[in-house]
This record gives sequence, structure tokens and C-alpha cells, in this order.
Amino acid sequence: MTLDDQLEGIFEARDRNNMQPTIDALLPILERHPGNPRILYEVGGAYDTAGVGSAAASFYERALDAGLAGDLLRRCHLQYGSTLRNLGEFTRSAEVFERARAEFPDSPSLAVFEAISLHACGRLDEAVAALLEVVAAGIQSPDLERYKPAILGNAAYIRSLADAPNPADPPGDR
Repeated sequence: MTLDDQLEGIFEARDRNNMQPTIDALLPILERHPGNPRILYEVGGAYDTAGVGSAAASFYERALDAGLAGDLLRRCHLQYGSTLRNLGEFTRSAEVFERARAEFPDSPSLAVFEAISLHACGRLDEAVAALLEVVAAGIQSPDLERYKPAILGNAAYIRSLADAPNPADPPGDR
């Protein structure tokens, strides 16, 4: 049985409401393959689903350092950024999403979760602009097609508001 087969069997038996058996099944595999980026990522995901964000973040970091690649890298960035947000580390979360979006600029899931993190950081204009861009790029509807240029124009305008200094701020805060 291959490592992928073992993992698939664990995931098929997974109960998202009780992740301890999944974690218990993954840990011996991790012991045998301590530097395997996919195993590190999957263990992180199991802890994440179990609601143990601090452990999940640590495993995600290790998976990223171990050279995770491809779609698993995209998914790890998304889950790691979301976990950081859930842990109240809003700035770090936004930074993870910024790096991830640079690597995967066409990922709508990253864009949506980046918007959630931007919102958590209080960067509301950027969050709304990001969501408008996802809508314009991802929703195929005759009703919406006609307005895509206007939606993108509004997204650019709202994003520019985020970059502009607030006239209500004292000069020393700019």
C-alpha cells in the first residue's frame, strides 16, 4: 500500500466532528516520514479541523518550510492564513494571503479568504475591492457580464480609497 493509499483510507474514515482518530492515524505516519511536506500539511489540517489552531499553524509552517508544492501549497497557504486569522493574528494572516496570491494570482478561494483577513485587519476598502474582483472574474452570468467593467471600475476606485490618506487623520498619523 502506498503512502497516498494510506492517507486516502484515513480521510475516507474521517469524522469531522471527532478528529482524534484521524490525528491518531496520521501521527505514526508522521513518525515514519517526519520531513514529508504532505504529511505535515495533512496533520496540520487534521488539527485545524479539530479546532486546535496553534498546533495546526505549527504543522502548516513546517509543511511550507519542507517544500510543499502545487495545489497542496495553495491549500496550505489558505488554511494557514485562515488559522492565523482565527488565532487573532490578523496582520500575519494578511501577509500569508499576500504571498499566496502572488504565487497563485488566479485562485478565487485565496482571493475570498484574503478578503476575510483584510476585513479582520480593518482594511475594509481592500476587502470589498477584492470581493468585487472575485465576482467579476468568477461569476458567469448574462446579467452580470454587462456590468463587469463597472464592477471592476468600482473595485479599483474602492481599492484606491484604501491607499489614499484619510483627511480626518492627524498629519502625524499619515
